[in-house]
Amino acid sequence: MPFHSVLFLCVANSARSQMAEALARSRFGDAVRVQSAGSAPSRVNPFAVRVLAERGIDAAALHSKHVDTIDPASVDLVITLCAEESCPVFLGAARRISWAMPDPDRKEEVLTDEERMHHFRVARDAIAARIEELASLRDAASDVEPGEG
Repeated sequence: MPFHSVLFLCVANSARSQMAEALARSRFGDAVRVQSAGSAPSRVNPFAVRVLAERGIDAAALHSKHVDTIDPASVDLVITLCAEESCPVFLGAARRISWAMPDPDRKEEVLTDEERMHHFRVARDAIAARIEELASLRDAASDVEPGEG
C-alpha cells in the first residue's frame, strides 16, 4: 500500500485526527506528507496535547483546519476516525480507510480530568498502533519491485 501523503479526517479536527496527525508526523518524518482536517473545526483539545506530550510529542504547532482547505491533489490516502458522528466528505481520488473510534472527549459524560485522560490515552495508543500497521504495509509495498505482487 504505497502512499506519499495522508489526510486524517474527523468532524471537529480537535482530538482523534490531531493525535493521528502528530503521531504520524513523528513516525513518518519527511517521508510522508501528513495533514488533518474536519468539517466543523474548533480547536486542538488540551487533553490531546497532554497525552501527546506524554509520548514526547510537542503539539504546540497543531491547529484545527477545515477540510475545504485541503487540496485533493495533495492526498494519496484519507483515513477517517469518526464513529458516532458523520465524517466529513473529502473529494478526490485518494484511497479511503476508516479507523472508526469513539470521541475520547466524551462530552456527554460527566468525567473527572483523570477519567477523560484515560480515554485520550486509549485513543492515542489505538491510533499509534494503527499507524505502525500502516507503516508496515507501506514499507512492505516499497520492498516489492514494480511488476511483482
